[in-house]
Amino acid sequence: MFTADHLRFFLEVSRHGRLNEASKALGVDHTTVGRRITSLEKLAGQRLFDRTPSGWRLTEAGDRLVGYAETVESALIAAFEDQTSTMGSLTGSVRIAAPDGFGAFVLTPNLTKLRSRHPDLDVELVTATEHNSLNTREFDVAITLEQPSARLVSYRKLATYSLHLYATRDYLARTAAISKIDDLRDHTLIWYVGALLDVAPLRILDSILADGRAQIQTNNITGHWLAAKNSLGIAPLPSYIGEPDDALERVLPEQFSIDRTYWVAVPRELTSLARVKAVDELLTSIVADAPHLQSGQ
Repeated sequence: MFTADHLRFFLEVSRHGRLNEASKALGVDHTTVGRRITSLEKLAGQRLFDRTPSGWRLTEAGDRLVGYAETVESALIAAFEDQTSTMGSLTGSVRIAAPDGFGAFVLTPNLTKLRSRHPDLDVELVTATEHNSLNTREFDVAITLEQPSARLVSYRKLATYSLHLYATRDYLARTAAISKIDDLRDHTLIWYVGALLDVAPLRILDSILADGRAQIQTNNITGHWLAAKNSLGIAPLPSYIGEPDDALERVLPEQFSIDRTYWVAVPRELTSLARVKAVDELLTSIVADAPHLQSGQ
């Protein structure tokens, strides 16, 4: 008979694609993981993974088993949550993955709402401008700039926002005048480190200036904001960062504006969990109250 423990090992290997990574998630030796998968395949009477040099890939039979395994996992998590949460206050932990701008400037200041309702719930907020977390699903709730794959998660559009160019009055006063996009060639641009940027919606330099390059590069939006705020140059910033900052002015307001979308994604097996629903409700309320975000619903 299959056991929940068999399926737990199976799911981690299916999500990570490598025994070493699955073993780290499970807290056991990789040889133990291999033995468990072999045992499960013997019980199933067929191979569930193809072992390839690039990793372990689900066979057709393995792919069919994923949905059943996730249902079992979801039921176990829900049972644990039901038994450990009391009087409507949630316990345990919830991990949220978010782009650095949304995580630092939008979500973090509003976590007090979640904490006040659920003081015993630990919140892990992981911010990064990349999408590898969606592939490994090492999160309970993820906000992403790229539309997720329905094969991996349940998702919905959360919000849209606008990117504008910002600089300080001091920078603009001591540098060449800017009346058109092409004038930006004579100015210092601030943006992500191109070689480290793997999120397509943020590869926008060519849309700002053909063959343009950023002379100041950092891998997070807080660095862009601080660089612009300290008069290093001109940075594309979300309006929810640039507009509230009195030290910054919008550059070429009639000529440059780019709209982008945030999506919220949840592993399908976690959608019914109370802690996930609590975070999703928080995100909805944050967007509804934010002056520079447009609701995606």
